[in-house]
This record gives sequence, structure tokens and C-alpha cells, in this order.
Amino acid sequence: MFRYFPTNYVWSLSASIAMNCGGQIGEVDRISAPLAGIAEGGDDAGTEKFFWSWVEFADTLVSRAEQELADGHPLSAGPLFHRASVYYFVAERMQSHDFEPRKEAYRKSVEAMKRAIVHNRYRAEYVEVPYGEVSFPAIFTWPEGEPPEGGRPVMVFCNGLDSTKELLYTCGLPAELARRGIATLCVDQPGTGASLRERGLRAVHDSERWAGAAVDYLESRPDVNPLRVGMSGISLGGYYAPRAAAFDKRFKLCAVWGANYNWGELQKRRLQREGENPVPHYWGHVQWVFGRNSLEEFMAFAPRMTLEGVVEQITVPFLVTHGEDDRQIPMEFAIPQYENAINSPDRHWKLFTKAEGGSSHAGADNETVPANYIADWVADRL
Repeated sequence: MFRYFPTNYVWSLSASIAMNCGGQIGEVDRISAPLAGIAEGGDDAGTEKFFWSWVEFADTLVSRAEQELADGHPLSAGPLFHRASVYYFVAERMQSHDFEPRKEAYRKSVEAMKRAIVHNRYRAEYVEVPYGEVSFPAIFTWPEGEPPEGGRPVMVFCNGLDSTKELLYTCGLPAELARRGIATLCVDQPGTGASLRERGLRAVHDSERWAGAAVDYLESRPDVNPLRVGMSGISLGGYYAPRAAAFDKRFKLCAVWGANYNWGELQKRRLQREGENPVPHYWGHVQWVFGRNSLEEFMAFAPRMTLEGVVEQITVPFLVTHGEDDRQIPMEFAIPQYENAINSPDRHWKLFTKAEGGSSHAGADNETVPANYIADWVADRL
């Protein structure tokens, strides 16, 4: 992974996320150069200065986009809105959940992506997925051309601990699936994105609840083939997606972007400062995501987040991918996810190496490599 901040993994991860999701290296450098010394103070210190550097630059892109629209150049405005959305979110995800300005940055990020979709003429739309008495938002994106008779195949694509549907949409996998004739539903499941930030929906360990709601929604769309629905997830989605496929048999396959076999056990190690955290203010973040009022309460809940005894119940094709240089999820929490899926009729293990790329956590060094591999695997089966 590109270590813009050599002594700070978390800050470098954010810069890599930005570049993988459409950011430009020259812009990332302009934003980050004034922060180089501050990053040496650790993950948490200086995050507010990090925030304002990214937000203020994103604001300039929105202003430029507005001028392009005024000049009658919507196709030039679109990429500016896209990059602004990514930069706003990179700023927002690095903050403590009670940092008030993050709310406005999140609103700006979503609004900029909506405008990017319009002016870039992306084949995508914002939709609502009914979930009990409420709903959660998603982005539905589809391939070029009319749907075939019976509807298109589709993948449900879920967030990890700290991503959003906008980042899922821009990370490369939906575009690669679309090139192969497959639609994607990128979801802000409970505990992520707008579901957490604006609707108070906290994460649950039994992901089949909200994943099943996503399938219910897809079954209502005439352009989707309800018999050709798959499930995928990135990072902590490597726990959520297999659990959903194990317990909702409507999913015809499952492909994970980064294995996550026993996330609950991993939290004990993180308390001992083993491995890297994905965001600053980590323990406050996980309490917010899962709706726990103290570290003790969260640690009592965390053991539920395991795939032990779960992957054995997967009865569809199952792909487990991981990176050999993943500094967040150790290999010992990856291999059992594949080895114990003994009832999958078509299970596959793929380790991305440093030589080929995609070897960092969730492919942060080069997302195009796992995005293409997963898309090919899915297309061959779905």
C-alpha cells in the first residue's frame, strides 16, 4: 500500500482509499503535504486538521463544478463532483463520531455523488430497501443495454466497518460486474453510511436480516432475475456476506473481498495493540456502530461476530480472497473461512500477492486486481 504517511498506517489507508475510488494523486498530495508532520503524532491526534484539509479542498472542487455547470459543461462538472464526494468522505471517516462538523461533510459527500451520477451519466440510482418498519438506502447500478428476458443477474454488495455505499460504488467492483452484464446493489446496511449516521440503525451480528431485506427488494424489480442473486462484502463485509449466504438460501453464490473469519476474537488482540486499526478513535467507533454504551459492553457482544459453525452451512459457490500483506486481518483469520466451508459445492481460495497487487487490506494498494478477479469469478457462475 502507498504509505504517504510513512509512520501512520491509518492516515495512509485513507489516502489510498481516495486514490482507489477516483481521487487524483496530485490532488491527494496537495491535501496531504501540509499534514505530513502532524501524522507523526499517531492515529488520533491531528485528525481535525486532517478533516479540514480534505474538506476545504473538496469545497474548491464543488465550486469549480458549479462554474462548469454555469458555463454549460456538465461532463466536466461530473468528475469534479465525483472526486469531491470521495474527499469529503475520507475527511469524515477519520473523525470521532461526536465531532459535529462530520455531519455536514457526510451530507456534502452524498450530495456530490448524486450530482456526479447525474452529470457523468452513470447507470446508477439511489433506492430505498424496506427493512421492517423502516428502510435503508442503497445505490443500484446496472450494465449497458436492455435487461435480458427474465432480468439481469445481480450482486448485493455490503460495506465493512467504516465504508459507505458511495465508496462501494466507486471502488471498482460494480463497474467490473457491469462490464460482465451483472447489476449491483451497494447497500448502506445497518451500522454503516446513512443507516448509522442519519437513521440510527446500528449493526447486528445476524446479517441475514438486512441481506434478506435486500433480496426482498430485488425480487420486486422487474429488471432483476430473482433466481440469479449473489452476495459479496468487503473488509468486515467478509464476515457479513458469508453469514448472509449461509442462512438465506436465495443467494446463489458468495464472494468475499477480504476474509474475516472471527472478528470477535480479533477485538481481543486489538485491545493488546496487535495489528492495525482501520480508523482513528477506534474503540469509540465500534461502540457507535454496534450501539454499545461502553467498551465492556462491546467486548461482551463481540464474540457473536464469528463464522465458526457458520461457513459450514454455505451450500453455494463460495470465493474467499485475502491479501498476503493484510495488516488488519491476520492470515489465521482467513484460511479457516475457506477450509471450513466443506458443504460449498464450489469453493475457491485466492491469495493476492505483493507481486500481482491487491495484497493490502481490501486491496488498498491496488483495488483493480481483486475487483477484476472477483468479477470474473462471479460472472463465470452467476
